[in-house]
Amino acid sequence: MTFRNEDLPALFHHTDQAAISRQRESTQATRAQLMLLVVAASIAALPEGPKVGSAYLSGLLSVLAYAGVLGVGVRATRRRARPQWQLNRSAAEFIKSLAWRYAVHGAPFGSDVPGVEETYRTRLEAGLNELRKMGWEDPRTAGLVPEGGEITGAMFRLRGLDYQVRRETYVRDRLIEQRNWYQRKTEVSRRATALWSWSIVLLTLLALLFALFGAFGSGPGPALTGLLSAAATAGIAWNEVRRHHPLIEAHTLIEQDLSAMMVVMQTTITETQWPSSVYETERYVSPQHTDWLARHSS
Repeated sequence: MTFRNEDLPALFHHTDQAAISRQRESTQATRAQLMLLVVAASIAALPEGPKVGSAYLSGLLSVLAYAGVLGVGVRATRRRARPQWQLNRSAAEFIKSLAWRYAVHGAPFGSDVPGVEETYRTRLEAGLNELRKMGWEDPRTAGLVPEGGEITGAMFRLRGLDYQVRRETYVRDRLIEQRNWYQRKTEVSRRATALWSWSIVLLTLLALLFALFGAFGSGPGPALTGLLSAAATAGIAWNEVRRHHPLIEAHTLIEQDLSAMMVVMQTTITETQWPSSVYETERYVSPQHTDWLARHSS
């Protein structure tokens, strides 16, 4: 049997898409602010140029760029793009983890738990209620996701299979799939880190070179040096926002943990130990665990 994301509840799919949308919105807002700041610095480095009425055109364009920075920031704050991105991502991963634990008899939904469906719904609502307290917008309240459907047919069918099938399905479709995801993310972050690191170094070296020329009364002048400094600063800020380096370390550690757990699950774990092993694996892949590792490795 195979068990994919398509077999998860509709509430997962909605929160997952909401997280992706809000992440894109938050990222685009930050990128726009940094680009507008660099544009404003570029305009300031240009000659004054023609006048429009009593003001210089370059000055007006610079004012518009700075106003754009403020406007984008105010809009992002009002829409709460970043908090809603993080809350929806936490909700999606919580629903996904709970669904997997239910489907394969992971703790606290072991084989000997009476009334497991009701236990699952109670745990689900308790976790989502905590997120609602933090400002998460439950799509069921607005009628975007119908009530019920917390347990899909695929989840119910997988739970009804024997231990060997459940173990094989979990290791292949959850553990290995998640490990491969971390591998891909690590590689993407490595490439991005190299690109931005070298770009920042190049911009800083050029600014240093022009500043050195300026110290001896030659070179293009302080305006270009300031522009290069602004571009390097924007690159550093963007690199920090994306958190490439700490995420590389966090994802690498989680990938190693999942690889070790995969070997243990396929060789030494007994059916009695299975529920706690699934629970531990799900703890590894939680967003909170990733954030904790990223904070302590940065």
